[in-house]
Amino acid sequence: MTKRYRAEALKNFAARLFQCAGLAEERAEVMAGVFLEADLLGFTTHGMNRVVSNLRWLESNETRREGAPTVLADRGNCFTWDADFLPGPWVLRQALIEAMQRVPDHGVVTATIRRSQHIACLAAYLPPVVEAGYVAILTCSTPGENTVSPQGSVDPLFSANPLAFAAPAGEYPLLFDISMSVTAGGYVARAKREGTKLPVKCLKDRDGNVSDDPNVFDSGGSILPVGGVDHGYKGAALSAMLEVLSMALGGYGRDDASAKGDGEANSVFLQLIDPRAFCPRADFLRQTAALCNLWQNSRSEGCSPVRVPGQRAWAMRDKQLREGVMLYPSIMEDLQPWADRYGVPVPKPLTQEIN
Repeated sequence: MTKRYRAEALKNFAARLFQCAGLAEERAEVMAGVFLEADLLGFTTHGMNRVVSNLRWLESNETRREGAPTVLADRGNCFTWDADFLPGPWVLRQALIEAMQRVPDHGVVTATIRRSQHIACLAAYLPPVVEAGYVAILTCSTPGENTVSPQGSVDPLFSANPLAFAAPAGEYPLLFDISMSVTAGGYVARAKREGTKLPVKCLKDRDGNVSDDPNVFDSGGSILPVGGVDHGYKGAALSAMLEVLSMALGGYGRDDASAKGDGEANSVFLQLIDPRAFCPRADFLRQTAALCNLWQNSRSEGCSPVRVPGQRAWAMRDKQLREGVMLYPSIMEDLQPWADRYGVPVPKPLTQEIN
């Protein structure tokens, strides 16, 4: 059963929890806003669902509450930060603000961040970029994680390595957030928790047998790369590229012994592009809108209309801001003990339960 909650109430609730865990008010509000944005866009495994893990990291001091990232390199149009386990959503939002301030002067601004605590949903950072008229490329990898096996191998090597992209277009932006694995680890964990199988055989057991059983993942198994059994070499190649951008450019990754103990800490690559550095804004928007319209109006294979990446997420965001956010049922269940522990009132649902 699903319930709707007022967006602002959820944000205030999460922010209060983070403050109780030791974060300053401004950082707590940024964290809460990023997690809420993920649910607004429909990414239910990496939004409010990640509040609990971040509270645990704060309490165990795995996340650094105070301080600023160390600047390792800065050439104006590109910079590298060492976050030293600062809260992922907060430090990435700071990097994004910095890049947005610089991009009007440089046209293209690129940043890498090493040792950031987990940054969660990549798409959640991109609405302000789209609204400012910029193009964004955002990816991250996890040096201490090995969950995705290359084509032809039974050994997990890569992390999920999500890639997000956003570009202004017509009524909605072209926007996507996809991992370089057939499914994300969050969906594997959810299936295991609920005692269900995955929709497709997207896992390998430790002997290389393809499976839809989430339990094989925790006993030496792995997730298939994008492309699956037949074309997984494509996903593996893309995974390697994204690890070069996020790890190698930042100078920290799989060759560093300390990275193996970094848990879910992320290496991040962010690039902002101002289309006006290349052509008039009207010409850019004419082309992106035409692309989305041609895609949307192409002939459908079935009864459902063809959907362009970003179309549903943008509509869902608008609707949930107006009518309330639908939280996945287990999220508030997991947050309740933390609310009780800190004495923070849980938001009341807006409507009756929805099947």
